[in-house]
Amino acid sequence: MVEDIAFIPIEVLFVTLIIHRLLEYRDKRSKLKKLNMVIGAFYSEVGNSLIKDIVSFDKQADDLRKTLIIDNSWANREFVSIAKMLKEFQYFIETRPGDLAKLKKFLLGKRAFLLGLLENPNLLEHDSFTDLLWAVFHLTEELAYRKNVDKSRGSDKKHLENDITRGYEKLVSEWLDYMKHLKEDYPYLFSLAVRTNPFNPDASPEIV
Repeated sequence: MVEDIAFIPIEVLFVTLIIHRLLEYRDKRSKLKKLNMVIGAFYSEVGNSLIKDIVSFDKQADDLRKTLIIDNSWANREFVSIAKMLKEFQYFIETRPGDLAKLKKFLLGKRAFLLGLLENPNLLEHDSFTDLLWAVFHLTEELAYRKNVDKSRGSDKKHLENDITRGYEKLVSEWLDYMKHLKEDYPYLFSLAVRTNPFNPDASPEIV
């Protein structure tokens, strides 16, 4: 009996730690679900259209399109493999073939939405998505301060290309992570996301 009494505190401690871990895990899962809802809202409202606009500046767009035509056959290994490839991928952004004025107009129209997302406390749980928002918001500000973006030349043009590249890299990487999340947890949302893939020029929401 004495031995049983002596071990009770340890057992209680173990149970307490296990319960604490379970509660922490459930709380983290809940926050991540809320965050993924925010990420989904971002791509629906801004991200997908922004990708389509920036693709027109990308000299390597065809290579990227071929890589990111996701379908229902993709498993975890495909997502992991492409994520690794994107870390080494060299983006070549040039302002000349694209429409900077159109990009500026689009982003300025989404400025309030972007600010609203940056005020969301749940973003503290996701550093990479926060970095994406700051990169996109910075690009918005850079374009806003230029009266005529189409006349950018020399060093200023290069500066804008670097800002677009920074945002684009993060935009693509987070999009792939979000698609992986949908594939695992929300197959019906994944189906729509595949049919509206911004990298697929033939994408259509209609099921043929």
